[in-house]
Amino acid sequence: MSNVNSRDRQPALRVRDPAQLASIARSLRRDVIDLVAPTGQGYVQQGLGAADLFAVLYFAELRLDPADSDWPDRDRFLLSTAHNTAIFYATLAARGIVDPVAVRDYCRDGSPFEINASERVGTAIEATLGSLGQGLSVGIGMALSARRRLSPSRVYVVLGDGELQEGQLWEAALFAGSAGISNLCLIVDDNRMQVEGHIDRVVSVAPIAGKFRAFGWAVEEVDGHDIPALLAALERARGCHKPTCLVAATMAGKGVPSLEGLLAHNLKLPPEIAAEALTALDETHGGEERK
Repeated sequence: MSNVNSRDRQPALRVRDPAQLASIARSLRRDVIDLVAPTGQGYVQQGLGAADLFAVLYFAELRLDPADSDWPDRDRFLLSTAHNTAIFYATLAARGIVDPVAVRDYCRDGSPFEINASERVGTAIEATLGSLGQGLSVGIGMALSARRRLSPSRVYVVLGDGELQEGQLWEAALFAGSAGISNLCLIVDDNRMQVEGHIDRVVSVAPIAGKFRAFGWAVEEVDGHDIPALLAALERARGCHKPTCLVAATMAGKGVPSLEGLLAHNLKLPPEIAAEALTALDETHGGEERK
């Protein structure tokens, strides 16, 4: 490998315009529908809800090189909710990190683009996760490694609010706060949904922010669909001397009125609903352009 992987190397150009990022997020929502529609299987509601988070992370925040996913000083991204792959794969394809044609085989037999993200896809997937609650522990190991190597790399972990019911996660959170792992940023996708329904009807995890603060983290509560607020919160996290937790409130099904707020963990997507969703996204886009 050549010297292009030096620490002076500049990451690919980032998008900082909120309007452009909002347009990217809308496109990602369409891609989620397009990926899930052929088989009717996939995590539609979570993907639509997290589209703004993924647009901001992959197009504005992460230091990466789409042409070289092995760049040693890249930022690391871990999807602890590893089943939320429709939005993850759609983002990787839109960012030029994986082949957009290959992604069309999502959830088909033999495809590496399985419903749970794994390293079969390639080095763009930093770790095979899926046993909920483990992503933060893996991310802490990566962040410690980067710190010991004096690397500028940061580690970003996205997990669901339902994962906060896992005991391992709190052991990891306690360690990260105690060790002051400042190159670690955790984003809680707070959509209040898990497989059994509303999170409060299973095991309430509130107050999320208060718990992480008590464990020594810097915490911000943010609207997960407010792109300027997300950009500002992530910028503050980069200058923080503690690990940061962003509690991002998102709406399941965001962008498709008939699906918004519907707590369907693994929504079946028949063709007529997919067509309706795409029409709604197109109408929303056109209406916003006319403002």
